[in-house]
Amino acid sequence: MARKQNDDLLIEDELAAAFLNDDELTTNDNPAAVVTTEEAWSESEDDLPGQLALDVYETDEKLVVKARTAGVNKEELDVSISDGILTISGTLSSGDETDATNWHIQECYWGEFSRTLALPVNVKEDEVEAILKDGVLTISFSKVKQEQAKKIQVL
Repeated sequence: MARKQNDDLLIEDELAAAFLNDDELTTNDNPAAVVTTEEAWSESEDDLPGQLALDVYETDEKLVVKARTAGVNKEELDVSISDGILTISGTLSSGDETDATNWHIQECYWGEFSRTLALPVNVKEDEVEAILKDGVLTISFSKVKQEQAKKIQVL
Protein backbone atom coordinates (compact mmCIF):
# COMPACT_ATOMS: atom_id res chain seq x y z
CA MET A 1 0.00 0.00 0.00
CA ALA A 2 1.44 3.38 -0.99
CA ARG A 3 1.78 6.05 1.69
CA LYS A 4 1.02 9.70 1.29
CA GLN A 5 3.49 12.32 2.45
CA ASN A 6 1.17 13.42 5.31
CA ASP A 7 1.14 9.86 6.68
CA ASP A 8 4.76 10.35 7.81
CA LEU A 9 3.71 13.28 10.00
CA LEU A 10 1.05 11.17 11.65
CA ILE A 11 3.54 8.39 12.32
CA GLU A 12 6.00 10.88 13.89
CA ASP A 13 3.28 12.18 16.23
CA GLU A 14 2.22 8.64 17.12
CA LEU A 15 5.81 7.66 17.93
CA ALA A 16 6.27 10.76 20.08
CA ALA A 17 3.06 10.00 21.95
CA ALA A 18 4.20 6.42 22.54
CA PHE A 19 7.43 7.58 24.22
CA LEU A 20 5.96 10.40 26.31
CA ASN A 21 3.68 9.72 29.25
CA ASP A 22 0.53 11.74 29.90
CA ASP A 23 2.32 14.09 32.32
CA GLU A 24 4.80 15.11 29.63
CA LEU A 25 2.10 15.80 27.04
CA THR A 26 0.28 18.40 29.12
CA THR A 27 1.42 21.40 31.12
CA ASN A 28 0.93 21.63 34.86
CA ASP A 29 -0.97 24.92 34.61
CA ASN A 30 -3.34 23.79 31.91
CA PRO A 31 -3.85 20.04 31.53
CA ALA A 32 -5.70 20.60 28.26
CA ALA A 33 -2.71 22.38 26.65
CA VAL A 34 -0.54 19.94 24.73
CA VAL A 35 3.23 20.37 24.79
CA THR A 36 4.93 19.49 21.53
CA THR A 37 7.71 16.94 21.58
CA GLU A 38 10.15 19.63 20.43
CA GLU A 39 9.28 21.79 23.46
CA ALA A 40 9.53 18.83 25.82
CA TRP A 41 12.95 17.78 24.52
CA SER A 42 14.44 21.27 24.17
CA GLU A 43 14.17 21.86 27.93
CA SER A 44 16.75 19.17 28.70
CA GLU A 45 19.09 20.02 25.78
CA ASP A 46 20.28 23.22 27.47
CA ASP A 47 21.58 21.28 30.47
CA LEU A 48 24.07 19.15 28.53
CA PRO A 49 27.22 20.26 26.70
CA GLY A 50 27.40 19.36 23.02
CA GLN A 51 29.30 16.29 21.89
CA LEU A 52 32.39 16.77 19.77
CA ALA A 53 32.73 14.36 16.84
CA LEU A 54 36.17 12.73 16.55
CA ASP A 55 38.22 10.75 14.06
CA VAL A 56 40.86 8.52 15.68
CA TYR A 57 43.42 6.54 13.71
CA GLU A 58 46.96 5.32 14.00
CA THR A 59 50.02 5.09 11.81
CA ASP A 60 53.12 3.01 12.51
CA GLU A 61 54.54 5.68 14.84
CA LYS A 62 51.60 7.89 15.88
CA LEU A 63 48.07 7.91 17.25
CA VAL A 64 46.11 10.77 15.70
CA VAL A 65 42.89 12.37 16.96
CA LYS A 66 41.08 14.86 14.71
CA ALA A 67 38.11 17.02 15.61
CA ARG A 68 36.20 19.54 13.53
CA THR A 69 36.30 22.70 15.64
CA ALA A 70 35.43 25.41 13.11
CA GLY A 71 34.61 28.67 14.85
CA VAL A 72 36.49 27.87 18.06
CA ASN A 73 39.34 30.17 19.09
CA LYS A 74 42.53 28.62 20.47
CA GLU A 75 41.96 30.55 23.68
CA GLU A 76 38.54 28.89 24.16
CA LEU A 77 39.86 25.36 23.65
CA ASP A 78 41.06 23.08 26.47
CA VAL A 79 42.91 19.86 25.64
CA SER A 80 44.27 17.61 28.39
CA ILE A 81 45.43 14.03 28.89
CA SER A 82 45.81 11.99 32.05
CA ASP A 83 46.37 8.24 32.37
CA GLY A 84 45.40 7.57 28.74
CA ILE A 85 42.21 9.65 28.91
CA LEU A 86 41.99 12.56 26.46
CA THR A 87 39.58 15.43 27.15
CA ILE A 88 38.76 18.17 24.65
CA SER A 89 36.40 20.94 25.69
CA GLY A 90 35.63 24.50 24.75
CA THR A 91 33.03 27.01 23.71
CA LEU A 92 31.67 27.57 20.23
CA SER A 93 30.49 31.14 19.83
CA SER A 94 28.40 32.30 16.88
CA GLY A 95 29.80 35.80 17.30
CA ASP A 96 26.28 37.10 16.73
CA GLU A 97 24.46 38.10 19.89
CA THR A 98 21.17 38.57 18.11
CA ASP A 99 17.88 39.17 19.85
CA ALA A 100 15.90 37.17 17.30
CA THR A 101 12.44 36.21 18.46
CA ASN A 102 11.29 34.01 15.59
CA TRP A 103 13.76 31.41 14.33
CA HIS A 104 12.88 29.65 11.08
CA ILE A 105 15.78 27.17 11.10
CA GLN A 106 18.33 26.63 13.85
CA GLU A 107 20.58 23.66 13.13
CA CYS A 108 23.99 24.92 14.26
CA TYR A 109 25.15 24.15 17.78
CA TRP A 110 26.49 27.12 19.77
CA GLY A 111 27.78 26.86 23.30
CA GLU A 112 29.92 24.57 25.38
CA PHE A 113 31.13 21.21 24.09
CA SER A 114 33.16 18.43 25.62
CA ARG A 115 34.47 15.02 24.68
CA THR A 116 36.39 12.51 26.77
CA LEU A 117 38.04 9.53 25.11
CA ALA A 118 40.02 6.59 26.45
CA LEU A 119 42.87 6.28 23.97
CA PRO A 120 42.91 2.85 22.26
CA VAL A 121 46.70 2.39 22.47
CA ASN A 122 49.43 3.39 24.91
CA VAL A 123 50.99 6.75 24.07
CA LYS A 124 53.84 8.85 25.37
CA GLU A 125 51.84 11.58 27.07
CA ASP A 126 54.80 13.96 27.08
CA GLU A 127 55.31 13.58 23.30
CA VAL A 128 52.18 15.20 21.91
CA GLU A 129 51.50 17.87 19.32
CA ALA A 130 48.18 19.74 19.00
CA ILE A 131 47.55 21.95 15.97
CA LEU A 132 44.43 24.00 15.20
CA LYS A 133 44.35 24.77 11.48
CA ASP A 134 41.46 25.64 9.17
CA GLY A 135 38.89 24.66 11.81
CA VAL A 136 40.38 21.20 12.43
CA LEU A 137 42.10 20.28 15.69
CA THR A 138 44.72 17.58 15.11
CA ILE A 139 46.36 15.94 18.12
CA SER A 140 49.27 13.55 17.41
CA PHE A 141 50.72 11.27 20.07
CA SER A 142 53.86 9.17 19.81
CA LYS A 143 52.92 5.56 20.46
CA VAL A 144 54.65 3.45 23.08
CA LYS A 145 56.47 0.69 21.27
CA GLN A 146 55.28 -2.70 22.40
CA GLU A 147 58.17 -5.07 22.83
CA GLN A 148 57.91 -8.38 21.08
CA ALA A 149 57.36 -11.35 23.35
CA LYS A 150 60.66 -12.94 24.30
CA LYS A 151 61.10 -16.65 24.14
CA ILE A 152 62.02 -18.08 27.53
CA GLN A 153 64.03 -21.26 27.49
CA VAL A 154 62.77 -23.80 29.99
CA LEU A 155 65.61 -25.66 31.74
